[in-house]
Amino acid sequence: MSPSSYPVTVLTPTLSAARTASLALASAPTEVKNRALVAIATALRANVAAIVEANGLDLTAGITNGLSTGLLDRLRLDPARVEALAVAVLDVALLTDPVGQIVRGSSLPNGIKISQVRVPFGVVGVIYEARPNVTVDIAALALKSGNAAVLRGGSAAENSNRVLVALIQDALASVGLPAESVQTIDQFGREGANLLMKARGGVDVLIPRGSANLINTVVSESTVPVIETGAGVVHIFLDDSATPEWAVEIVHNSKVQRPSVCNALETLLVHENAAARLLPAVLDRLAASGVTIHADERARAFFPDAVAATDEDWATEYMSLDLAVAVVDSLDDAIDHIRRYSTGHTESIITNDLANAERFLNEVDSAAVMVNVSTRFTDGGEFGFGAEVGISTQKLHARGPMGLSELTSTKWIVRGSGQVRA
Repeated sequence: MSPSSYPVTVLTPTLSAARTASLALASAPTEVKNRALVAIATALRANVAAIVEANGLDLTAGITNGLSTGLLDRLRLDPARVEALAVAVLDVALLTDPVGQIVRGSSLPNGIKISQVRVPFGVVGVIYEARPNVTVDIAALALKSGNAAVLRGGSAAENSNRVLVALIQDALASVGLPAESVQTIDQFGREGANLLMKARGGVDVLIPRGSANLINTVVSESTVPVIETGAGVVHIFLDDSATPEWAVEIVHNSKVQRPSVCNALETLLVHENAAARLLPAVLDRLAASGVTIHADERARAFFPDAVAATDEDWATEYMSLDLAVAVVDSLDDAIDHIRRYSTGHTESIITNDLANAERFLNEVDSAAVMVNVSTRFTDGGEFGFGAEVGISTQKLHARGPMGLSELTSTKWIVRGSGQVRA
């Protein structure tokens, strides 16, 4: 049967098994879930060679298929990255279990006691591309928060994900939890993703991670409720009071430390009064690290080797060693530029002016807004979440890095002693 001819019912066994598994996970003791997480980390460490070998097949295919440098970087798993995944899983095991946490509660005048408690979503679907690390991160967070996960990891990472999911399922079974708590539908190809988007009632929430095109497709075509994670057209504004050393180091780290990820810097804005003082050193440092500068006319006056920026550059998430640079007249102009072009992910200001810092924090409407710090810190692991589901750029339910609590909903528990409403 060709992928295009798959009927909707092809996912029924997978989703039915996921629902059954979610019921077991919802009531699983924290200690059992933590033992499963330790088993997953142990399996990752014991099978590094098999994981890297499978990933090598994906990398070879990716190169053949012309994947971009940024996507190849996200796709790559080496021993150090596998170890980092294992550590992240163990970090999740150390976190407080959100299931059953009381958000708020009260006693009514008639003696009824009410409390709002955290509960799992149930079945979480995730669609992503060329990111095998997401397979492990989602599995760990879904497990700890009591959810079953149905994953569509994309053809680019299919070999890597097949090995990872098999290891995760074996680890779950080893502690008595359903292996179907984590499943992949990669075998159904792109049509599997389409079916997952239409599986309302079988999937409680759907989370896309990947390119702007993938995310927009899921948001526009899904009948399942979606938590939107966003592309990162990320900005830094160098205020006229910015410390030169901070400007150089923070901008360089934000762009160069790992350019292929969504919290990497894509556009640098500089106050006109600081351009002569800051831009030469900042851009020289970037250029020495291989960054191509796409600059407006005023910025090119301080860095003639720059490529002339176009309107398209201001809206581009490069995911590469490219950076758009503009000189602006004021903080107001910087904020206006960000409002026009930002995807609502992360923005940072480098300044020694407290009033300007507070204005930037209050008036810039993004998921993470920073002062005097690298944008690379917008990350679930850096925020202490152990791992992250993704970085939500929407405003309903979750915003910013999503950890355990963002994979829960709430329900109201009401306890009475015979009361009836008058």
